Amino acid sequence: MISFFKRNPWVLYPLYTLVGCMLIALLILLILGSNLPSLTTLESIDPPVISTIMSRDGVVLDVIHSGEKRDYVPIERIPDHLIQATIATEDRRFYSHWGLDLRRIVKAAIVNVAAMDIKQGGGTITGQLARDLYLTKKQIYTRKVKEALTALQIERTYSKTEILEMYLNQMFYGHRSYGIQSAAKRYFDKNVDDLEIQEGALLVGILQRPATYSPYNHPENAFRRRNIVLHSMMDYGYLTLAEYDSIKQIPLGVAENIETSSKIAPYFCEHVKKQIEGTIGVPAFTDGLTIYTSLDTRVQACADSVINSRLPEIEREIWDDIIKKRKFTQWFDPPLKTEKEIRAFLADSAKVDSVFRNKVTLQVAMTAIEPSTGQILAMVGGRDFSESKWNRATQMTRQPGSSFKPIVYTAAIDNGYPPTHELMNTPVVIIMLDGSRWSPQNYDGSVGGLTTLRYGLQHSLNLVSVHLVQELVKPQHVVSYAKRFGFTTNIHPYDAIALGADDVIPLELVSAFSVFANRGVRVEPSAILRVVDKDGKLIDEHIPRRREVINENTAYIMTDMLQSVINSGTGQRTRWMYNFYNPAGGKTGTTNDHTDAWFVGFTPQIAAVVWVGFDDAQMTMGEKREGATTALPIWGPFMRMVYDSLKWPLAEFQEPSGVARLDVCADTKKIARGSCPEKMNEVFLLDLAPMDSCDVHIGPDAIRKRKSAPTRHVF
Repeated sequence: MISFFKRNPWVLYPLYTLVGCMLIALLILLILGSNLPSLTTLESIDPPVISTIMSRDGVVLDVIHSGEKRDYVPIERIPDHLIQATIATEDRRFYSHWGLDLRRIVKAAIVNVAAMDIKQGGGTITGQLARDLYLTKKQIYTRKVKEALTALQIERTYSKTEILEMYLNQMFYGHRSYGIQSAAKRYFDKNVDDLEIQEGALLVGILQRPATYSPYNHPENAFRRRNIVLHSMMDYGYLTLAEYDSIKQIPLGVAENIETSSKIAPYFCEHVKKQIEGTIGVPAFTDGLTIYTSLDTRVQACADSVINSRLPEIEREIWDDIIKKRKFTQWFDPPLKTEKEIRAFLADSAKVDSVFRNKVTLQVAMTAIEPSTGQILAMVGGRDFSESKWNRATQMTRQPGSSFKPIVYTAAIDNGYPPTHELMNTPVVIIMLDGSRWSPQNYDGSVGGLTTLRYGLQHSLNLVSVHLVQELVKPQHVVSYAKRFGFTTNIHPYDAIALGADDVIPLELVSAFSVFANRGVRVEPSAILRVVDKDGKLIDEHIPRRREVINENTAYIMTDMLQSVINSGTGQRTRWMYNFYNPAGGKTGTTNDHTDAWFVGFTPQIAAVVWVGFDDAQMTMGEKREGATTALPIWGPFMRMVYDSLKWPLAEFQEPSGVARLDVCADTKKIARGSCPEKMNEVFLLDLAPMDSCDVHIGPDAIRKRKSAPTRHVF
């Protein structure tokens, strides 16, 4: 035999060739197989799943994802008809093969060789899953080999039921929808277990080419493809001919084509996402978390409604003033000089709107919180989230103006000065941060004599506030109170602190005011209540951080003084113009040159801040654009709408046992007699309440003495 082969070596050439080919094939398989996922990896397949942000009243605010929007569902929730459609269309021998369908492979090979190109695949459901999980969709033969090898590994690792579950939850269904549950919500606004036969068939049909078979972009293609899937189900015995003929006539019936985005409280949702990034990390976005938040969509709806209706009116008034006073002429290069040029510009309404929108778009920040819990009920961080994602409610720092004065007055009340204490309402000089001297004025330019602390706060008298920090409580002491109230920005210990000269964050300002409503206790503002994973397990829970800032007696006196602001002071439009009559306290705020307008106010149930201005702090809104005329027109209607919509019960501020309410003589500040010509009802710390009765208005001379007394502001 050996001698035969020696004489005829050519006989072995085919055998050599066969062995060589086998060795080359084995080498190729070894090389390609070296980069395949390990069995350990296969055993822990964990595709990314969307995380959901929920409001505290049970509404989905937004979904968080990292590229893929997926909501994983177990196979038990997937209808039989959808599984049948998948099997009949994608892999009819799924239950009989072991990852590779040799008949389909041979058929595809014949077609591809005839076409000299890859025209048809012999892939299985398992192969598609392998490609989608680990490989690439690029049509090259090395990828097909890797896909086959990975499919074999998957079949060795998982049962057919598990493979189907992973496949249906993994695949891309178009329009940013990954997984069958996400697709069901995207196209039909349903959960997967509620899908009807024709709806499931459409989703299975989309799988082949999501772009080509999009029911939104190519409805005719989608309709035709869906009916092909239904026909496949009939061929395979899943549908009768009568059922097929009936179902194939049904229209697509997809939901309205609205690309999902944050439509409810987008600034709040972004705030939540940043907190999740900081505490749990970005990968949490794909872990299928449910994030329960503090936001109440009903309160948010009130905020959005009022801002959308009021802000354009305010902006138009500002624009009209700019046009009337020709302030816009300097915006151009070269500036508009002649009346002809100005009129030509104003005649083009589209150009006017474009220029003004670019230069002086009025912005807004608003936040409402629950004083007792610190929970953020509503948040608006700007005019339009799609145009600017900068959250002015949490990221912006601006001068609060007079809305900071309650912190200054708190320092005085807490240190034993009653609301009846008097200071001069006279000109004063302030040394500024840069060493310059400034002589502030009251908003209306008025001056006066002795004025009570209550009246000074009620009417926001700048001169009284400055005298307060110069005579009663030093600036550095006010700074310490500001820190206790939760302000984190840099506040300087200078006299200008009396007028709110240092920047603050709107969220921190409303949190500070909530201290008055919450009997002296500050609760750290919170947006996230708890976080659970996709299996419902609690992984994070917010524990409110509470701290007593001032005692309840001081808090009540300040609340009472701030009620005076709304009842008869700078915030009284709340009552007579906006018809909000619930017990409430608040404070206006306006900065120099009218660049910022504020109103911050509270009831026992809710505290809210409104800021209105331009992003450019150098731009002025114009004369008379103070807090009462620019921010209060949003705050007042918002508060009324919240109470009307939510039907909250009337709540009073509870008077603590450590204060005393007395009728005192307006002149002497002692307990009023019946003969006192003018009385005032005032609240005092119990140990500082006057003990003696008025010693001036006694007997018939009382009226005459009153007439000869000096003029004072005492209300």
